Amino acid sequence: MHKDELILLHQMLYEIKQDLEQNNQISCSQYNALKINPTQQHRSKLEHKHAIFVLGTEIAGMLQDVESASSIRISARMRDLADRTLKEMEYAQ
Repeated sequence: MHKDELILLHQMLYEIKQDLEQNNQISCSQYNALKINPTQQHRSKLEHKHAIFVLGTEIAGMLQDVESASSIRISARMRDLADRTLKEMEYAQ
């Protein structure tokens, strides 16, 4: 994916996060700790990619209450992807 496409995806997930937080359905502490948001276009492609996976993990974790079987798999896969991306970021530095 190109950086602009990742930022667009990041923006969509960010809007979902804001809606869920507004309704007190989710708390994205891991994502918030990253201190990155979609408007920070100067951040690297890998940083946005990592933020997407962390945010996806937290959203999927919230969905476990609704539909546990598939949400658990999605959450675990997103966590794996976030870990891989973090390793890529560390390697790139």
